[in-house]
Amino acid sequence: MQLHKLWRSPSPKAASVMTSRSSPASLPSVPWYLALGHRFATLWIVKMIGTTLGISGFFFLYFWVMHNPPSTPTVMPLMPIDHWVAVSDDAMLLYGSLWFYISLAPAFAKNKAELWACARGAATMAATGLAVFWFFPTTVPVFAVDWSQYPALQFLKATDVGGNAFPSLHVAFAVFTAMLLGRQLRSVDAPAWTQWVNLLWAFGIVYSTLATRQHVLLDVIGGTLLAVIVGWARTKRKRLVLAEA
Repeated sequence: MQLHKLWRSPSPKAASVMTSRSSPASLPSVPWYLALGHRFATLWIVKMIGTTLGISGFFFLYFWVMHNPPSTPTVMPLMPIDHWVAVSDDAMLLYGSLWFYISLAPAFAKNKAELWACARGAATMAATGLAVFWFFPTTVPVFAVDWSQYPALQFLKATDVGGNAFPSLHVAFAVFTAMLLGRQLRSVDAPAWTQWVNLLWAFGIVYSTLATRQHVLLDVIGGTLLAVIVGWARTKRKRLVLAEA
């Protein structure tokens, strides 16, 4: 018997079965929550230390600029919506949740490149906002509110006097994080409800800046525009890198 008869090539049907078994599309996909867990575990020490140092450094510069303005801050004007949004002590919880919320995007970065992109975007927004605060200092109006009726807000007003108003970096960080988290959730095929949680959380933080009277509508608009511009520039740069690869 000839050797070539013993070593016969597989039939077309068998070949198609082998190809389908070995193709990536046929392999079982990783559940979205496990994919996020893997992202979270990647470079977790670097992420933890970097986020902590980044937020701490930002706070130092933010309050130094607030308490040392080079000129008298301009009082931001009020719009109708500023009167429509009622003061809420409960909004303090949403307002304070920003600092946990913004840590999620770097925590779920899949590699060093994505982590660096998150940090670069946040640093760009912080530097831009602080530069505006320094050269064009602003503050919110003095509201006719008895803050003793709002214990949580009374504590906030004692530590953050309402300076560094425009643009609202609270809003900018929330919107920018919502953009990053949205992309990360889509990349792991997370269910639609996670996207809604992401958007509602960001919206809640934006709302809280008005309900706590830490910002006015114009500050919110400025912060949103800053986040969108930085996010758009990040996306454009990523596309250019992929096109040149």
